[in-house]
Amino acid sequence: MHNEPINQGRGLSQLGLDQVGVRVLVVGLGVTGVSVVRFLQQYDIGTAVVDSRDKPPGLELIETTYPDVGVFIGGFNAAAFDAATHLIVSPGVSLQETEIQRAVERGIPVLGDIDLFAVCADAPIACITGSNGKSTVTTLLGEMALKADWDVRVGGNLGTPALELFTERTADLYVLELSSFQLERTSQLQADVVTVLNISDDHMDRYPDLASYILAKEQIFCGKGIAVLNGQDELVSAMKLPQERQRISFGLDKPINQSYGLITDHDQTYLARGSVRIMARSALKIKGTHNVQNALAAMAMADALSIPRAAQIAALETFIGLPHRTQWVASIAGVTWINDSKATNPGACLAAINGLPAPIILIAGGDGKGADFSVLKTAINERVKRLILIGKDAKRFAHEVASSSLIESVDNIELAVSAAANDAQPGDTVLLSPACASLDQFTNYQQRGERFITAVRGLKS
Repeated sequence: MHNEPINQGRGLSQLGLDQVGVRVLVVGLGVTGVSVVRFLQQYDIGTAVVDSRDKPPGLELIETTYPDVGVFIGGFNAAAFDAATHLIVSPGVSLQETEIQRAVERGIPVLGDIDLFAVCADAPIACITGSNGKSTVTTLLGEMALKADWDVRVGGNLGTPALELFTERTADLYVLELSSFQLERTSQLQADVVTVLNISDDHMDRYPDLASYILAKEQIFCGKGIAVLNGQDELVSAMKLPQERQRISFGLDKPINQSYGLITDHDQTYLARGSVRIMARSALKIKGTHNVQNALAAMAMADALSIPRAAQIAALETFIGLPHRTQWVASIAGVTWINDSKATNPGACLAAINGLPAPIILIAGGDGKGADFSVLKTAINERVKRLILIGKDAKRFAHEVASSSLIESVDNIELAVSAAANDAQPGDTVLLSPACASLDQFTNYQQRGERFITAVRGLKS
């Protein structure tokens, strides 16, 4: 495929950002806020930023690179909001903030960076959301397009902010991972193909209930095109689609009609569409039943985008997965150690427990974000022989799962690894899958995972 020169800014008229006197207030810095400022400044659009923090990430860059951009920090300055004709709110900022709600009441458009992206992109867009597996499917779909020699740009909630995917030339495909926070403030997105991988309790510290969280996820369906949905997830199957969206399902069962699933024949299991066998499950480098679902979802999206099947298979046969997502760390004295630090909610932890070989020694805990740990109780009772807990919500975790597994609480990840090593027997799987956010003890989930890996590798010495 080929691409041509492009001026992305021509789409800004759809948002009224090409008018004289426009004053955009970017609410919240960080990587997204900086990307919005950088994009708007390309087109000489009047811009200011506001952040409740005294030293938000990206502040020095804005002050040195864009001296004409007004900066208000240390609180949400009411005068800055009053002067704005448009708000662009970063995902980390709740839309329930008082000044944002006041702007809504005055009729001020409240947008997200994905709105800017959506009106300016002129190549097909594929979007991935769900409680778990988003990054894996996003990366895998991008790899499939790369194997077909497409100019594919991958980002959004994963890595590169959406607006920084634009270059002086058009892409063949944009692939975006989108969180509920990005979707809830997005009104312009009309992606060509979308998927919702699964729904489970997450971010209950930001949403009043699960229904509100689901409503945010449903924003991904706006517009025409194809929706790839997990047919075995009741909450996903019940989601409301506009009439213009065609529904295609995937799951671990035998596929019906043109859905995607698994066919078993002569002791061999195949990924399939309808009755057509595509590739043997054993050929996948990524392991676990949840990753089989991820592979099927990526394949369904690739078919919708007309990515050649040969390129899909080539990607599936070589993709080894992402760090901190059921990542193999080591095999020591017959014990397998798995780093799943990215499991920041109970649904992700549940997928790992059910997808990996038992018996399992589970290391979990952290900041539960208000989620219900009791959904793990059955799986822990059936597959976990010992539960080692760390972090802020360890006591609540233990109370809500009330399992028959031996439960121990320790102060840090290194002690958890030591305790697991003392209990593990040949054939066991030691799984770090916290079901919690990491910020109570770590900078991020990556640091949590790296400290786990370091501790495990230290066992060999």
